[in-house]
Amino acid sequence: MKSIRSWHFELAFIFLGGLVLLFIAGPLLGLFLKSTRSGIFDAAGDAEVQLSIGRTLLISFTGTLLFALPAIPLSWLLARKSFRGKKLVNGLIDLPIIIPHSAAGIAMLGFISRDSVVGKLAGAIGLNLVGHPAGIAAAMAFVSIPFLVNAARDGFAMVPERYEKAAMSLGANPFRIFFTISIPLAWKNILSGLILMFGRGMSEFGAVIIVAYHPMITPVLIYERFTSYGLKYAQPVSAIFIVVCLLLFVLLRLLTPKKSL
Repeated sequence: MKSIRSWHFELAFIFLGGLVLLFIAGPLLGLFLKSTRSGIFDAAGDAEVQLSIGRTLLISFTGTLLFALPAIPLSWLLARKSFRGKKLVNGLIDLPIIIPHSAAGIAMLGFISRDSVVGKLAGAIGLNLVGHPAGIAAAMAFVSIPFLVNAARDGFAMVPERYEKAAMSLGANPFRIFFTISIPLAWKNILSGLILMFGRGMSEFGAVIIVAYHPMITPVLIYERFTSYGLKYAQPVSAIFIVVCLLLFVLLRLLTPKKSL
């Protein structure tokens, strides 16, 4: 009787799980079925599409590397130190994930506009962040950096503190301990966070379109094709970009352990 009940329990969960998978796979499968082979090949050969995909990958990758420099030390602090307001800091880090991305774009636009402190500093070296790849990178990083901070924080938290304390007792300075013990032992989580940040950044639309419609990244190009020419012309570009995202997801699975996801 117990085995029968267990089988019914598992069957019910398999059915419910199948509905979720169908909900995810259905729209994607429909997109590829409705995109003609000629349409996909034409879009793949379109110089504007190729340029936008390359630009999207490059800007997201560059932004991920640049913002990782301060994000990883912050993650270590959150994993190792207790301080007043720590819960508030953790909540602030997660905030970009839950706020509307149009609101994130408005906030970022005000932060980097010409009359802001950041905008004036950039203007002093002849750089206008609005409508510039640097502004796009900032918008991408704003909505995606929580993935890196959270993953790296969890990785550092799993590193036994006794290893760091043992190295310190042997005379190693904190910087050497961080780069030779903490990072190597937390590297898989950090790598997972980097790839998640990169992938999330390259898919951002709402914040980017407010900060910089041009130069056009692929999510904005898809929107532009849809509003200007209709669904038929937007579907092939969407299908190609989904394949790129899928390849990145496969890369994520290959390079990171299951427990860190």
